[in-house]
Amino acid sequence: MPDTTIGFIGLGIMGAPMAANLRQAGYPLVVHNRTRAKAEEFASSAGNEIDVADTPREVAERSEIVITMLPDSPDVEQVYLGDDGVIAGTRTGQLLIDMSSIAPSVARAVADAASELGASALDAPVSGGDVGAREGTLSIMVGGPEDAFERARPLFEVMGKTIVRLGEAGAGQTAKACNQILVAVTIEAVSEALVLASKAGVDPDRLIEVLSGGLAGNRVMEVRRRNFLEHDFTPGFKLALHHKDLGIALRTARELDVYVPTTALVDQMLAALEAAGDGGLDHSALLTVIEQQSSHRI
Repeated sequence: MPDTTIGFIGLGIMGAPMAANLRQAGYPLVVHNRTRAKAEEFASSAGNEIDVADTPREVAERSEIVITMLPDSPDVEQVYLGDDGVIAGTRTGQLLIDMSSIAPSVARAVADAASELGASALDAPVSGGDVGAREGTLSIMVGGPEDAFERARPLFEVMGKTIVRLGEAGAGQTAKACNQILVAVTIEAVSEALVLASKAGVDPDRLIEVLSGGLAGNRVMEVRRRNFLEHDFTPGFKLALHHKDLGIALRTARELDVYVPTTALVDQMLAALEAAGDGGLDHSALLTVIEQQSSHRI
């Protein structure tokens, strides 16, 4: 399978290391990024057998499997369904894999468009952040046909560690919405605990150490420990993107009449930070909301 040419669109914080892992595994790449300079920089740094395409359509025309990692639903719609998009260059038998976090309805629209051309599409959003993307340990949640999933499995195994097909088109995106609820609420809960401990005179570093050994242990404390303790909010996953994802979760919950009150509360905290101009920070910056309201910095 490493002889298969992979088209990769979207070379941001997550996309670039994911594409680099595919190249390291031996796959020839054709890449595209909205900012061409970023694609050229990636191609020059990642070695040979990487070509830069001018449009998403050209990526599709020059590759057998197309992977996209984009910020939001409108970006996916434009890249796939636009005049010079992936679908315009898609042919029978091709496999399209969108690994962005978007609305399930958009994932289904892309799958329908691909099916009309005799191609297959998977929605395969991920969890694990920039660390998981670099280390190839992402959790990958997949929606789409079983045969397409099996065809994509070798690629997923390069980029991730936990790989699960959850159902037909859109199922992966539904799972990602659930994932984002849990991550956001956990960040908020860890923030509350750290501020409470610190204001009471307990060392936050030691608090994380002891809590990590019990039922309260979680990946947020493990992966974002330094971010919390050093107030380093260099983005691994941008707060604005997490806010977008909670919007998807809330809309999905409303459509299905599901009660998600804590999600709505954390969504408003993220909204306040984004309104203050902090949308480009890491989502662990949610800590600062608790600090500000508590008049205490850990």
